[in-house]
Amino acid sequence: MAAQTKTQRQAAAKKAAATRKRNSARQSGGTAKASARRTRSSAQDTAHTARTTAKQAARATARRAEAETTRLGAVAHQAERAVLIPVGAALEARDRVTNTVRTYSNTQLTRRELNRFERRGAKALGRTRRTVERQAEHVQGSVQGFANDVQAGARESVDRVLSLG
Repeated sequence: MAAQTKTQRQAAAKKAAATRKRNSARQSGGTAKASARRTRSSAQDTAHTARTTAKQAARATARRAEAETTRLGAVAHQAERAVLIPVGAALEARDRVTNTVRTYSNTQLTRRELNRFERRGAKALGRTRRTVERQAEHVQGSVQGFANDVQAGARESVDRVLSLG
């Protein structure tokens, strides 16, 4: 290798410096691009997480509001029942009193009602009488069977005594 002149050395040094600068710029440019990519990706992830969190918060708020509405509806229904039950009972009592007064203030309706009571009583007594008669027949059959057994036992005893003597 021949000796270089000062100008050649300076040119070579400048060329080398330019190459280093280019390589450094290329490397830092790639690093900057990668860093920018990571930053953009991170920002997208953060935005997605924020949207998801907002949706979940909205859903939770809607559920709480719905639960409160349901609870208030139940309380309102109970309060309404507390008012309606006594009113309904009073109206039922009024209707029964009105029907009773209407029935017994009219002689024809009174006679019809008394005849209905009489038929109902006769029917109930007839049913009870038949039940008692059936039970009496059953008891009579049982007593008759028991009496027959006692008589048969007595005859056997009498026959044994006579056979001994």
